[in-house]
Amino acid sequence: MSSMEIREDRSYTKDHEWALREGGNLRVGITDYAQDALGDVVFVQLPAVGAQITAGASFAEVESTKSVSDIYAPATGTVVEVNTDLEAQPELINSAPYDGGWIAVIEVENPESLELMSASDYASMTEV
Repeated sequence: MSSMEIREDRSYTKDHEWALREGGNLRVGITDYAQDALGDVVFVQLPAVGAQITAGASFAEVESTKSVSDIYAPATGTVVEVNTDLEAQPELINSAPYDGGWIAVIEVENPESLELMSASDYASMTEV
């Protein structure tokens, strides 16, 4: 199995989401590891802009040829932007999980309360 890409510039959750800080916001997607485990993504259920989400709760869904998986919020806050490109091109999650395949931007309610893993901790967790 090829090694998975884990980017140093972002944080990670135990549920295989990544979060990139952009001021008081977090841009969120799923990791290379997660997209590889899912297989070919065929549909993404995006959250609504303005939706209030809670850390650890499901806020989006990714459907692949194998299964449907919940995407869990890395933080409590408000969805301020969603990646509408995924409606027409859900496969971006597979081909560019850290770039074009991002899912949503969350305005974080309490940035000090974030409990996310560093890239090195996430790498340790996903090593087989």
